[in-house]
Amino acid sequence: MNVLMLRHSAGFEHSYLPHAEVAFKQIGAEQGWSVQTTHQLQRISRDGLAQLDLLVFATTGNLDFDSEQKAAILDFVRNGKGFLGVHNATDTGYDWPEYGQMLGGYFAGHPWHQEVGVIVEDQAHPATSMLGARFQVTDEIYTFKEWDRNKTRVLMRIDNDSVDLEKGNRDDHDYALGWCHEYGSGRVMYTALGHPDALWHEDWFRQHILGCMRWALRIEDA
Repeated sequence: MNVLMLRHSAGFEHSYLPHAEVAFKQIGAEQGWSVQTTHQLQRISRDGLAQLDLLVFATTGNLDFDSEQKAAILDFVRNGKGFLGVHNATDTGYDWPEYGQMLGGYFAGHPWHQEVGVIVEDQAHPATSMLGARFQVTDEIYTFKEWDRNKTRVLMRIDNDSVDLEKGNRDDHDYALGWCHEYGSGRVMYTALGHPDALWHEDWFRQHILGCMRWALRIEDA
């Protein structure tokens, strides 16, 4: 399997990114996959994507892709390949609505940066099967706009009893932290976790990332 992680910061530069690069490469080495990372947008091309099985975004801000690059990314997924968005992958591409539609939503704020309870809605999915029915995590908790659980498969959500809902910004108080869906013939996976540097050194979190990758790559189904 060939994987490319794009860690371009056109907005806020997250400190976890170097840790994530190492984690993705180590996971790849353990699985016998080729995993490369880059911050260069020019690495994304139709010819380059043709060599890949999975594209990972850990990006912020409006990405300076031209129309051909944007079309190539959408076609890459539509035609059967995998896409994985990590944490701030929802905090990007605001000027590219087709990206938000593919991914499932956009960042709408991070009202909670604390330890929260997480309810695992789908314990059979390879991305969440190691997490149990409920777990605790300290992270920067994102909320989302242009997101609808009826358009995706929610894997985990905030335990609303563990946060001050007055700080939230959704009328339905539905705060997912991970989801997946088909896009054309391809697979799209998103995990909102990953802001703290230390998470990328935790075995359970690396297993979560591996599960995200395995599902997006069609190696493992739910």
